[in-house]
Amino acid sequence: MAVPAGLDAAGPYFEMAYVDAVRGRQRRPLLDCVTARFEAAAPVRSFRWSRGERHFAGWYWSATTGGHVGFESWLERDRLVLLDFEPDVVAVASQPFWLHWHDGERERRHAPDYFVRRTDGSAVVVDVRADDRIEQRDAEAFAMTRLACEMAGWRFDRVGEPEAVLLANVRWLARYRHPRCLRREIELRLREVFATPTGLLRGADAAGERLATLPVLFHLLWRRELVADELGAELLGPRTPVRLGTGGWK
Repeated sequence: MAVPAGLDAAGPYFEMAYVDAVRGRQRRPLLDCVTARFEAAAPVRSFRWSRGERHFAGWYWSATTGGHVGFESWLERDRLVLLDFEPDVVAVASQPFWLHWHDGERERRHAPDYFVRRTDGSAVVVDVRADDRIEQRDAEAFAMTRLACEMAGWRFDRVGEPEAVLLANVRWLARYRHPRCLRREIELRLREVFATPTGLLRGADAAGERLATLPVLFHLLWRRELVADELGAELLGPRTPVRLGTGGWK
């Protein structure tokens, strides 16, 4: 990878390779790509799983995007669920680009795990790796990715294992993320009941038959139209206080 003439050879020079929906595969300087819609990009590599591998790849249906987003490990899948639950995340793409640079001896490249677009238009590049599994080569790649993101005006997050209680609660609510769980007449009754903070199961029973009201209640909690304030502190239970949220879905 040659550094173009006129650039400061002592400073970092990055190129990005990605798949454009119209032009196909592209490779361009980083600063030519800062306005690209990587949240809508196709993955630059496929998601495969083979017997005996430590990682398990797959596809997660995202309520945020209305489509499937790939992951290459359970840890990445868990982070994807949490991103799907975030109210200010409006789009997520996996393996959105290859970042290329030269380390002084050879060309290097790294594909971040996710590109996230937020409601304010800002972008976040996310790499998922457990703290105890970061080797020197990984740390170097994350450091260069962070530097590239600073140059592009994006945020970079390297995240590890999420907090266990929060993850357990969000994974439970994610079972009810699909719009098919919403029934308008039950939603209206639940809104009436939880206009005053009420225990989860007591409110579900007050709104009607439990088997009918609970899926709608969990869907509204997923959408944050109903709120349980202590999702990170304790597991959802029959007495968990639930109230109307102040905001709505994305």
